[in-house]
Amino acid sequence: MRIETIGPADGAPAVAAVGGIHGDEPCGVRAIERFLESGPVDEVQRPVKLIVANERALEAGTRYVEGDLNRLFPGDPDSDTHEERLAHDLWEEIRECTTLGFHSTVSFDEPFGTLANLTPAKADIMRALPLSHAADFTGVVSGRSVNLPKFVNVEAGYQGSDAAADNAYDCLLAYLRAMDVLPEDPESTDTTHYSVRATLEKAPGTTYRVHVENFERVPPGTAYATTGTGEELTSETEFWPVLLSASGHNALLGYAADRTGEIGAVAET
Repeated sequence: MRIETIGPADGAPAVAAVGGIHGDEPCGVRAIERFLESGPVDEVQRPVKLIVANERALEAGTRYVEGDLNRLFPGDPDSDTHEERLAHDLWEEIRECTTLGFHSTVSFDEPFGTLANLTPAKADIMRALPLSHAADFTGVVSGRSVNLPKFVNVEAGYQGSDAAADNAYDCLLAYLRAMDVLPEDPESTDTTHYSVRATLEKAPGTTYRVHVENFERVPPGTAYATTGTGEELTSETEFWPVLLSASGHNALLGYAADRTGEIGAVAET
């Protein structure tokens, strides 16, 4: 794990950004390196940690080495598994920090946010970033970075693309402005909140074709996917797809969510 602490040396950092949680999703690492090499580093007015997490997986170009880091928080310092130890070390570094993590997908080309346990502070961060959508996984996932108390993520775009790296950099700048690390105010966006309520699972050994778009309403009775043998998967109730992809995960097709409204208003209810 590589940690770059920049800014005034008066007190411990309360802000962090993390790239490279998955080694095959380099967009956040590219954004951090771009900021350190050519960004407004001299304007930083509050200490911040910029972290490249899973260097072993990044070097190997794989999602992980021994275990999925983003399924193992808060980790175990005595584990025999590299990522379980790393999850503990990363948690120790950021436990006092408000933190933004970076990921990328094979399902959607636009950046969007992910979080759990929505608070007004998390809503403010989502609205400060150039994001139209934010998916809330409260009660659906565990052991992930979004389950940490002051952690939110950006899915920056297609995995390995230059666009994802550019989106991650734009989000990093906006986040640092929102956290008063950089002096300018971020531009506020209208970010819609989606409450994830169910996983859409794959049958082992089955191939799929997806017929609907992420974050677009799927009416009841719609065939949202078809198996390789022609079987249709049909929605019983309306839902909004999140991370829906035929090839994104071995066991999951994606998630079904409810569209709940503008994130700031939802956080206040």
